[in-house]
Amino acid sequence: MPVHQKASGYFHTFWPDNEILSINLPPKKQPYPTMRLQLFAPTKANASIKLPSSKSITNRALLISALCDDAPQVLNPALCDDTAAMIEVLTKQDGATVNVGAAGTAMRFLTAYFATRDGMTVTLDGDSRMRQRPIGPLVDALRSLGADISYLGNKGYPPLLVKGKQLSGGDVTMSGNVSSQFISAVMMILPTLGGGTIHITGDIVSIPYIHMTAAVMREMGAQVDVTGNTIVVSGNYSGDSCMVEADWSAAAPWYAIAALLPQSQLTLEGLTIDSIQGDSHLAHIATQLGIASRPAPNGVTLDTSHFIGCCCSAFADMGGTPDLAMSWAVLLCLLERSFRMTGIRTLKLKESDRLEALSEGLRRLGYVIKVESEDAISWYGERAAIHQEPPVIDTYGDHRLAMAFAPAAVRFPGLIINDAQVVSKSYPAFWRHLEQAGFTLIELAQ
Repeated sequence: MPVHQKASGYFHTFWPDNEILSINLPPKKQPYPTMRLQLFAPTKANASIKLPSSKSITNRALLISALCDDAPQVLNPALCDDTAAMIEVLTKQDGATVNVGAAGTAMRFLTAYFATRDGMTVTLDGDSRMRQRPIGPLVDALRSLGADISYLGNKGYPPLLVKGKQLSGGDVTMSGNVSSQFISAVMMILPTLGGGTIHITGDIVSIPYIHMTAAVMREMGAQVDVTGNTIVVSGNYSGDSCMVEADWSAAAPWYAIAALLPQSQLTLEGLTIDSIQGDSHLAHIATQLGIASRPAPNGVTLDTSHFIGCCCSAFADMGGTPDLAMSWAVLLCLLERSFRMTGIRTLKLKESDRLEALSEGLRRLGYVIKVESEDAISWYGERAAIHQEPPVIDTYGDHRLAMAFAPAAVRFPGLIINDAQVVSKSYPAFWRHLEQAGFTLIELAQ
């Protein structure tokens, strides 16, 4: 097997830890060559890991800052592809054509933002996958407030031609069963339109993200009330700054490593148990495995002293925390714990078709999950032959897939992750942090 070099020599090309972002100065883009990594796990992982800041909070705060005349500060921002895309686009001028690539959050939030920029016209586009991700419900909601948005391709999908104008607040009705980002996008512009009320029909997917949006808006001065399926927004932003928390979504692979190597000692710096992030629910989910999340002076320490190693069944409703679904499913299979998981219908609309990609990746590890419906999967021990040693995982341009399957190297030494550079979307230092925790990473020839 050809080996080019130890992977650690590569990681300096990612965002440096101390780089400061400004919404007035886009960061320099650096090339990320396609990277194929082979992983070998230690017998235990001992490290204190400085998790990245939350890109979800960062992008909300950046958008609000751009909406405000005095551009309040965003403190401790996430330094990753998604936030870089947001920052770069927020500096665009009239007539610009903008390609956000795979940054779904940026596409949704910026559609709402540019709709409010009176006299400014922008074309918003993304990569081929983005053109398959629906945006119609958001466009309909913005049009009801007076927005001028046209489809340049298939109706209901990017690319979009957005002609900014002065909008008016008021009542908006939106479906809750496609993407919470549509609702968040409208929420964040309402304070600048004189306020309004959003009436949500049907079930609401990923509702913790709506509460996160409300929390960031309140921190920056707006008045927001979320009660059931009704959101009332009043009062403009005050210009207050926003301090961004460490990212609970990025903690998922570390909880998996703690479960697979229960003699480990891991502290995740920057996390708080009382976070505004819905993915902090991970701490509760992990108790099913006997993993406790202990507050530490600089974050959260994972306590595995009461780890449950028996093969009992698990159930999880991931409707509020879809970014955790893949990591949790992979982990339960690796622990040989049968499970049933619901609340996953949005997985097909992410950076990849995550349901299909998850099924394929697990099959390559010998686990056959059953897709019961578009909203439920299960695994009760069904196995398949492993046709490739070591197994090779394709990431399909999806950062969450790469991080979800990386811990599998504990059970499958020499596991290979294709296009491993995709982690730069949310967690550029992930592979370097794995090395810090004792993993050996080798960059292979393509």
